[in-house]
Formats: sequence, structure tokens, C-alpha cells
Amino acid sequence: VGRSCVLVTVGCKNIMFDCGMHMGYNDDRRFPDFTYITRSGSLTQFLDCVIISHFHLDHCGALPYFSEMCKYDGPIYMTHPTKAICPILLEDYRKITVDRKGEKNFFTSQMIKDCMKKVKAINLHQTVKVDDDLEIKAYYAGHVLGAAMFLVKGDYNMTPDRHLGDFLTKVHECVERGGKVLIPVFALGRAQELCILLETYWDRMNLKVPIYFSTGLTEKANHYYKLFITWTNQKIRRTFVQHNMFEFKHIKPFDRALIDNPNPMVVFATPGMLHGGLSLQIFKKWAPDEKNMVILPGYCVVGTVGHKILSGQKTVELENKQIIDVKLAVEYMSFSAHADAKGIMQLIKHADPENVMLVHGEASKMSFLKQKIEQEIGVIIMDDNSTRLVDAKQALQELGMKSHSLNFRSTLNVPDTLERHELLRELYLHVKSDFPKEDVLQSTDGSIKLHSVNIEYQINDDSKAVVAISWDYKDENYGSSIVSIIQQKLSGKA
Repeated sequence: VGRSCVLVTVGCKNIMFDCGMHMGYNDDRRFPDFTYITRSGSLTQFLDCVIISHFHLDHCGALPYFSEMCKYDGPIYMTHPTKAICPILLEDYRKITVDRKGEKNFFTSQMIKDCMKKVKAINLHQTVKVDDDLEIKAYYAGHVLGAAMFLVKGDYNMTPDRHLGDFLTKVHECVERGGKVLIPVFALGRAQELCILLETYWDRMNLKVPIYFSTGLTEKANHYYKLFITWTNQKIRRTFVQHNMFEFKHIKPFDRALIDNPNPMVVFATPGMLHGGLSLQIFKKWAPDEKNMVILPGYCVVGTVGHKILSGQKTVELENKQIIDVKLAVEYMSFSAHADAKGIMQLIKHADPENVMLVHGEASKMSFLKQKIEQEIGVIIMDDNSTRLVDAKQALQELGMKSHSLNFRSTLNVPDTLERHELLRELYLHVKSDFPKEDVLQSTDGSIKLHSVNIEYQINDDSKAVVAISWDYKDENYGSSIVSIIQQKLSGKA
């Protein structure tokens, strides 16, 4: 989990899904290793497009680095809400990393702007032609505002949460006994849903304990949720007729001076895994008091403070060697906007695919889900979640398979008026002029060769003359182009 970046090859097209960063690292490992795509040459030449499924940083956090520092200059696609929200989160991430931590060799504010200029925003159910041979289409995915499924799904969520009652009860009990509740969240996504939940509960129970949300991103986040209200779920859209659920009555902006306030309160603070920012600052102050509570409403990457306290650590050492005693109650409630096993099973049954590849998950949980899918649905899944790049010969040897070559063949009828040697000579000169930089060869029998593309004059079973063109799948561009060239040539001779 973290640093989501999946390369999919469909035919001869290469598509990169997501371009995320890993919050558990502060070195080169924070971004994907793009040399796996190509170790030499241009990334733009190798990739046909990049698709960002949604705005979470583990799916888009490396995008400015990829486009501006690695010099990818091809098309980037995402939905309109994702395009609106991405630069806000990227700039906040940049400020924490560069302005506060003083790190070098990082993307700048201008690079974020330049990156977003390259993005092409698309609507749900809109079919976009990337080029003549590639189309993409976006479908609603739930998860967070603007999240979409494309040719290969991103995150998907179709099942209601089951822990809402527990969440409200634990928050209520903590503040009733005079404690403070810290809820680390990312400013966009599940945070808005949890705010609506507490706002409604506070209204119903007539509670007076203050609820705060860290300022900065929050105002912008709620602005975009209001702006893209049509992208939210049906319940929120129906309620919007009476009032906007993102206009909070009980939830107010948080002032840092309140950290030392002894009175009970509930605070939503960013970021979500306690790996820096205001949430970690509050945690350091509140952690030694057993009356307090921290509720982690989603997955925490290995290496973050959130992951450490979920693992049961009672003392946490921070980057500056500061030791924190963890005496407050630590609760984990899976409000993650990612699909759970039930939701994924429903999607697979609905889509009825031949194969499934599991990505963006913990090994143990993916293993459990793999067994569940194979037992209940019978779809074939990769044996484990590790991926290696090996030479094709080595891969075939390890799998005990023989090499197979995929070839294409096309035949074109030759008009009766054309003589064999004259035709082949003309075709040779024509192909040579269309590919002046390539090595086009003609053998003594007249056949023509360009890489794996082979052009021959043959007599078919009906005793008719044809030009037969065959090529290896790797030379699809050459093969299809030459078929078009010869087709035009022969139609002009008919």
C-alpha cells in the first residue's frame, strides 16, 4: 500500500494507472522507481497515457515529479473533481516536505501548476480517444469525490460502513469523561463523511462539546465538495435540496492555541497517518493522558506513527529522537473509503472477468482475498503479490513454458494486369521511400523485408495472385502501415 503506480500493456499500448507517493519514506523510495518503465529513452515515447484514479496522495503524489522532473510530456487523464483537488493536496505536501522539513530536490509550486496544465479532465461515461487505437472511459467508483474506474479499476467502494455506531459511541464516551478525541484524517475524502456523521449525531444528542477541524485545506475541501455536489452519493444529493450538508454548525476551525486547552473536544487534524503536520503535533501533547483517545479511521503505512501505535507500541521515537509515551486509548475503525472484501466480491461477480490481479494491498489480506475469490468465483489470480522484472527466456524457463510468437498476416488481391517482378519492384521502392531511415531489403525472389515484416507475391488456392504481408506483433506499427500503403498502391493500379 502506498506509491500506487501500475503499468498495463494492452496490445501494443502502455498505460500507467496512478502515480503515487509513499508516506513512510523521506528518501528516493517515496516515489516509484520509473526506471522499471524504461531504463533508457523517453518516458513519453514509451507510455501512451497516464490515468489518475483519484486525488489521494498515494495515487497522485508523484505526478509533478514524473511530468516535470522525469520529463514525461504525454497525455494525463483524470476526472474534473480530481483535477480541481489534486493541486491543493500536492501544494500542501510540498509545503510540509520543503518549507518545513527543508528537503531539496523536490518539485516546486510552479512545477505543480505546469503539471496540471498537461491534465485532460474527463466526465463520467465519456469516451475519450487517446489515439486511433486506444479509447478510455470513466465510470463512477464511489471511494472519494471524483474517483473513477477506468480500463483497470482504481479504488472502489460499494458497501456501507458497519462501524458507524461504534465510532459515535466511543467519541461520545470519551468526551463525557472529560477526554479529548483526536481523529487524524486526510483533508479530503472520508473526512467530510465523518464530519457529516458527527454533525448529525451532535444535533440529535444536543451535545455542546466543541468539534474542530484543522484550518487551511478544510475550507478549500468543502468548497470543492459543494461545487461538485453531483459527484456525491444519492443521500447527500437528496438532502442538498433542503440544506447543504457541508455547511457545518457544530464544527469550527481549529486554533493551535487550543492544543493545551484542558477541556474536552473532538479534533479532526491532518495528515491521516500521524506522519507529520498538525495531527502529529496534537498527538505528542495528548498521548501521555489516558483520558484521551486517538481514532485512526483508515490504513496506516508501515513506518508512520499511526502504524506504530496500531501495532501496540507504548513508546514512539520520532525523527528528532523525541520519545513519546503512549497512554491514551488507541482505536482503529475501518472507515477506509477503499472497498472491503464484500464490495470487491460484488464487483468481480458483476464484471465477470477471466482473470483478476490484486494490487495496492497488504500481502496477508490480499492472500485471504485471493483464496476467497478462487473458492467462491473460480477466477484465476496471480500466485502472490510480488512482481519481478526478468528476461523473457528466464521467465519461460521458470514457468516451464515454451516460447510462442504472435504473428499477423494479411493478403491483398493483385489486379490481373500487374506482372509479378514489376509489382514487387514498385512495392519495394514505395516502402523504401515511406521508411527512408529503415533498412528495407529485397531478396533475389523479389520478396521484401523490413524488420519482421515480410512481403511476398503468392498464388492462392483459387489460383489468384495476392500480395501476402506477415509480421511479428512487436512490429504492429510497421505491419499495419505497410498494409495501408500497399492497399492504396494496388487500388490505384486496378
